[in-house]
Amino acid sequence: MNTPMRTEGGDHDLRHHGDAEVRDDGSALVDLAVNVRADTPPSWLRERIAESLTGLAAYPDGREARATVAARHGLPAERVLLTAGAAEAFVLVARALRVRRPVVVHPQFTEPEAALRDAGHTVDRVLLREEDGFRLDPTAVPEDADLVVIGNPTNPTSVLHPAAAIAELARPGRTLVVDEAFMDAVPGEREALAGRTDVPGLVVLRSLTKTWGLAGLRIGYVLASPETIAELTRAQPLWPVSTPALAAAEACVGDAALAEASDAAHRTAADRAHLIAGLKEFAPDGLHVVEPAEGPFVLVRLPRATAVRAQLRSLGFAVRRGDTFPGLGEEWLRLAVRDRVTVNRFLQALDKAVTVVGR
Repeated sequence: MNTPMRTEGGDHDLRHHGDAEVRDDGSALVDLAVNVRADTPPSWLRERIAESLTGLAAYPDGREARATVAARHGLPAERVLLTAGAAEAFVLVARALRVRRPVVVHPQFTEPEAALRDAGHTVDRVLLREEDGFRLDPTAVPEDADLVVIGNPTNPTSVLHPAAAIAELARPGRTLVVDEAFMDAVPGEREALAGRTDVPGLVVLRSLTKTWGLAGLRIGYVLASPETIAELTRAQPLWPVSTPALAAAEACVGDAALAEASDAAHRTAADRAHLIAGLKEFAPDGLHVVEPAEGPFVLVRLPRATAVRAQLRSLGFAVRRGDTFPGLGEEWLRLAVRDRVTVNRFLQALDKAVTVVGR
């Protein structure tokens, strides 16, 4: 049984993110710590962004980008809010909505809980368990929770929850926030709730930074009822999304871009299978992979993971520590999926690291 627990968040570093692994002395490392697709943004997207720079003297006008995003999901524009990445959306939710008992389903991206705590809320956690495959049990969420946050597919577990199971969390008077930042990396976007209008209180967050390599540009969006969008908009500063980011939003939801993203999702799935097959060779060393993995990353547990991670850095590879995620400990690591050549090099380095640490 997954059980809720009340916490002030002091037991985990909620502000630690994968980019910390590749800053400063980690800048030359091969990056398996950040879940942004490698070799992005593509040249056509860089060109579209560059073209927008001629209009920087004017204030950003997001109406066309908003309409384009809405059309991508078959929604009216009043159900869409453009944001400076999904991270801004979490802050808006925490500050704008009237919340009495927020619950965050963990392990997952820690920024939603951090934003809620910064806004003065006491946060309850539902901790999904390894023995259950980190899968959602909707009955574990307290009935009186009026805000529930869950990722799908979930970072860092790479679990893709059934849309029907997540929809079971919906209640009258409850806001259900589903972080679908990595959904476009799932072939066919199966189990997506984006575009649904039949789930009461549903708020879906999407990011364009992961698949398209735009973490430095900051662009994402919220899909929700017009009333919720209006509340979030009132909490947003003027002109929150820059003209280049608006141009990127339009470009990334066009038909050609969606086809490219679909191709990339299938390649990622094949590369992930290759990575998992290689990781399973380390089962005699105690390594365990969380499966089935559906995101562009995998979560692994192995003995002395902290020492292995340090050894990997000395061998030129950065991986994401797992102990900053509620529900995980020091024996966990998250690995971004990369191409087969990079994965093969990483597996060789992991073999050396495990050998050295095991001596």
